[in-house]
Formats: sequence, structure tokens, C-alpha cells
Amino acid sequence: MNDFPELDLAQADMQAQREVYQPTAFWREAASRIAHELRTHGMGKFRSLPAALGFYVPTYGPPGIGFSREQAVLLLEDACRRLPQSRKPQLAIGQFLSGELAALNDYRVLLAADNPARLPHLHTFSESEIGAPVEQLVFDGRRFSRSSLNYLLGLALLKKHLDGDVPRTILEIGGGFGTLGEVLAAARIPDLRYVDIDIPPNSYVAQHYLSGVLGAENVSTYANTRDHNAIDIGQLRPASALCAWQIEKLQGKVDLFVNFISFQEMEPPVVRNYLQQVSRLGPRWMLLRNMREGKQVRDGAGTVGVCEPVVSGDYLEMLPEYDLVTRNVLPYGVRTVDGFHSELLVLRRKP
Repeated sequence: MNDFPELDLAQADMQAQREVYQPTAFWREAASRIAHELRTHGMGKFRSLPAALGFYVPTYGPPGIGFSREQAVLLLEDACRRLPQSRKPQLAIGQFLSGELAALNDYRVLLAADNPARLPHLHTFSESEIGAPVEQLVFDGRRFSRSSLNYLLGLALLKKHLDGDVPRTILEIGGGFGTLGEVLAAARIPDLRYVDIDIPPNSYVAQHYLSGVLGAENVSTYANTRDHNAIDIGQLRPASALCAWQIEKLQGKVDLFVNFISFQEMEPPVVRNYLQQVSRLGPRWMLLRNMREGKQVRDGAGTVGVCEPVVSGDYLEMLPEYDLVTRNVLPYGVRTVDGFHSELLVLRRKP
């Protein structure tokens, strides 16, 4: 077993927090499984562990595509047996099952949407291999994952509306393993400061990843901010990985707030509390990506889902001080095969 004193400390402290800062129904079992896998296997391959792939490391291919890795192998082997002389169909099926076709489509949208001459720079990004990812796609010599392309597409949409108002202080809630911080660090934004708020163990994973990418000296952590009664955003290091309840201690202003694919996994009172705290910090811009229809509802003990879905209209109702600038499913988001819409919302604070 591995020794994780900082993770142990954060998880112990979480037990004393208000319910809005505890794992929700969707995450309660997942957080326990993730922490157990990290303690058992260590951080070296955290992006390859089963619980990670099921909850916060999205993939284009298995398991994200809906097939297990074993099913994908069987399908490809069957296609090769049935079409032994048909190389092109074999390649097409292989690229579909691996997720490469879907990833290439997202990369094509990014190339078409982005203006490389303007900040933030999105065309220089290439993803780290920290955590031994099971899936990384290489386009034009640069590495991408589904996580990084999700963020790059969202930033490309936001960038179309900034008109030179480049955010420098960015706050995210539910940042997964820290991808947005890595993307922003490559974007050549002067005086960049990125703050990720999450529950442990995810906050600990983000701390580990960002420290590997940027250097530990450039990352503020829960351990070195835990005893602060107030946390001045302007005094934080270029990147921070903090715990959920610390959002109430943040003081100062942020320019942009981001939430990608995690508010949909929370209950409405939890999302409302977070948005009230975020609004207090005055971001001029908000960039949200979540299911328009909300996440699936739990249908019994042991099933994965939420008790009450948060839908697109809820975000707008919870943020009366913001105007909706644009909403988008295609081409920047995703319409799923089973009829759900992963939708991007760009909001701007009212004058």
C-alpha cells in the first residue's frame, strides 16, 4: 500500500464539512473507489485505472465509446475475418472503435474555429504523458486526449466572443485531473492564475498532475493553504488545486469561471451554492459544458446517477446577473448516440 498523508488529511477534513461540500450521490461511491485505487496502485498510472476511466478520464475509444476494450478487440477481429482482403474497411472499423475518427473530427473543428493570431493561444498545446494515459491521439505532431480536446473546443468557442478581453485569472470547479490548467499554461496568457476546486481525491490527483506539468513550486495545494482563514487569489501560485469547502475562503476577483461535465453530476442545491460563491468573485465570463437534459437519475441502490438532474435552464435561472451569449451542441459539444446533448453555454456578466 502507498502512503498518501495529504490525501488522508483532505479526506478526513471533508467529513467535517457541510453537506454541499461532500460527494453527491453520483460521486459518493466513485470517490471511495478512486481513492482506494490510488492507494493500491500509486500515482504512476492514475489515468489508466478503472475508476478513473469510468469517472474523470474521458476517452473517445473504450470505455467512453460504449464498448469495453475486449468487445472492441472482438469486433475488429471479426471484421478482419469476414473481410480478409478489404484493408480499407478494416482500417475504418479500427479507427472507429479506437476513437480516432471522433477525435479527428474534434481536432478539425478546433483548427477551423481557432484564430492562432489571438490570445489565448490554443494551437501550441501538446498534452503531457503523466499518469500513463491509455489513449492519446497525435495530430500534427501534438498529443491530445478527449479531456484536452473538450477544453480546447470550449475555449475556441469562448475566444470568438472575447473581443480581446483575455481572462487571466480562471476558476474551475470539478477540474478532473487538471487538464484545463495544463491547456491554459500553454496558452501564453500573461500573469496567468488558474484555480481548481474539487473534492478529494480528485483535488489530490489534480495537484499531482499540475505539479508534474508545471513544477511543484508553481502549484498551491490544500496542505499549504489549509490553515488560512482567507485565501487571497492574487497571492496564489500560477496553478492551485484546492478542496471544495475552500471556495468560501477565496478572496479577490476572477475573470473567467469554467465548469465542464461535473455540475451535471451534482444535485441542484450543491450547484446553486457553488454558483453563489462563484458569482461573489465576480467573473466577467462563464463557460459551462453539461448535459442539456441533465444526467441520468439513479434507479436504485448501487446504480450510478443523480437524485435530481440539473438541466440547462437551471444554470440560467441560478445566474440572474449573467446574460447568455451563446449556447452550442454542434460542433463544439456532443450529441450522443442515445439522444442526449452535451451543451456549451457562454455567459457574460451584466453591466
